[in-house]
Amino acid sequence: MIPIIDLLEQRVSSVLSELTGNPAPAVVRPSNNPKFGDYQANGVMGQAKKAKQNPRQLAEQVIAKLDVSEMCEPPQIAGPGFINFRLRPEWLSRQVSQAITDSQRLGIDPLADPPVTVVDFSSPNLAKEMHVGHLRSTIIGDVIARVLEFWYDAPEKIIRQNHVGDWGTQFGMLIAYIKRTHPEAIDDPTAFQIADLESFYQQAKKLFDDDATFKQEAYHETVALHNNEQATLKAWKYVVAESRTHCQKVYDQLNVRLNKDNERGESSYNDRLPDVIKDLHNAGMLVESDGAQCVFMDQYKNKDGDVLPLIVQKSDGAFLYATTDLAAVRYRTGDLKAQRIIYVTDARQKLHFDMVFSCARKAGWASEDITLEHVPFGSVQGDDGKPFKTRSGGTVKLKDLLDEAVLRAGDIVNEKNANLDDATKAKIAAAVGVGAVKYADLSNNLVSDYVFDWNKMLAMEGNTAPYMQYAYARVQSIFRKGDIDVDALVHSGHLVNLTEPEELTLGKLLLRYSEVIENVARDLRPHLLTTYLFDLAQAFSSFYANCPVLKAEGPTRTSRLLIAHLTAKTIHHGLSLLGIATIDQM
Repeated sequence: MIPIIDLLEQRVSSVLSELTGNPAPAVVRPSNNPKFGDYQANGVMGQAKKAKQNPRQLAEQVIAKLDVSEMCEPPQIAGPGFINFRLRPEWLSRQVSQAITDSQRLGIDPLADPPVTVVDFSSPNLAKEMHVGHLRSTIIGDVIARVLEFWYDAPEKIIRQNHVGDWGTQFGMLIAYIKRTHPEAIDDPTAFQIADLESFYQQAKKLFDDDATFKQEAYHETVALHNNEQATLKAWKYVVAESRTHCQKVYDQLNVRLNKDNERGESSYNDRLPDVIKDLHNAGMLVESDGAQCVFMDQYKNKDGDVLPLIVQKSDGAFLYATTDLAAVRYRTGDLKAQRIIYVTDARQKLHFDMVFSCARKAGWASEDITLEHVPFGSVQGDDGKPFKTRSGGTVKLKDLLDEAVLRAGDIVNEKNANLDDATKAKIAAAVGVGAVKYADLSNNLVSDYVFDWNKMLAMEGNTAPYMQYAYARVQSIFRKGDIDVDALVHSGHLVNLTEPEELTLGKLLLRYSEVIENVARDLRPHLLTTYLFDLAQAFSSFYANCPVLKAEGPTRTSRLLIAHLTAKTIHHGLSLLGIATIDQM
């Protein structure tokens, strides 16, 4: 099933191109006001201006040649040349019926010949606990990967990459501190946990700043690590393994699909960094500035008009983040054969990635047919408008945040449905608590900062995960109450019949799901999906209030049960793409 908007776009564009003699996009959009129709073609005015024609006359010519009679009422011209389309109820009924029979894809066609796509997200620094600052990259990247996996219907073409910070001077400091104060940890990896390592790092940093002897020890361990000396490498592997165990627990609790196989640490690019410098030099792109090796690109300037440097090697020979990111681009385009690379990081890194992308293209490591995309996002703030902190002003650990979400959700479950058994309560609390944190984040426009508000995100009303989970459970309760065999219903051969206004509104919205998936996959904006799901839940609520389901009789009852089933399937599917669990009872 081709999305309705694409079907109309194809047909109107074909006629418009034929009439004007040039490629002419129809620019079809959903109508802002239902009283004018369901979709509107806005491209006639632009084409008329190019062809020096009267736009309304051109619109009349388009309608005269256009054949959409099987799906639409006769198109109407509005204003100077807009073309409005209203879908026929009988055609809508057939489309919804067809979607119901497709239990796996809900009638949504996959993208033909999808590109090999790398999604770079999460990227915690090891030897530290994940904190609230890692939340957005982790869950936004996971949603993007999930949506693309579904739209492509080719999971092998989606490559998840967790670019973890596992290298550099900070590890030299930590290893030097462990060797000095807790040498037994080198031979007993179970002696300390991630919280200990973070404490060690904080103490090591203080020593590094205050103790010249320790600073030299840290530099020695950094060099030893780079030279793969066994004792230092053993300590490093212990730190990495403990960090990975901690991260995996957080990923599992968040229901995020990341594991060791997706990890590609900074250390993995070490052997490639000298070649980055060598090839930039051979390409004539390197310029020495204050002893450092830099790439200057004229389009990047500071407020005074000076061209900004992309520093790839410091005066002491050390490499930087930019060097590693350039090596990563080369690896992904060369070894992984990626045709689309998506980076999910906070908005403060926008200039960095713009410069890295431009450098990679100039060096010939990413041709113009390879898409390089940065998905920037805002920060999580407290109610004071500042970065979200604990009451004592410390960093909010992500594990602690999720545990508190589950506890708060558990209190709500106990209040609302105290008669449930403990296992069921725990399952609901985990789904609602973690889902609430994720949904509240994903429902915001990515580039916007948002305020972390427990009461708002756990509310049973409004655009929240609990509301969406309740909407799903509410539909499921219809089938329990009516003792409906859903499989028998779906395979009964009965067709949906959309006649009432609320049925038509709901049916049209259900068929728009494919358009939303396509938009999220192309534009990488998860909030489009949360907005759609909220609209769908509200449309179902109106349908349920005005169109009796179990009390209806005959074909009307069957039709409405089928509509309810597709609504539940769509909510479940949409929430699963957001990595949020659904529950049959709340």
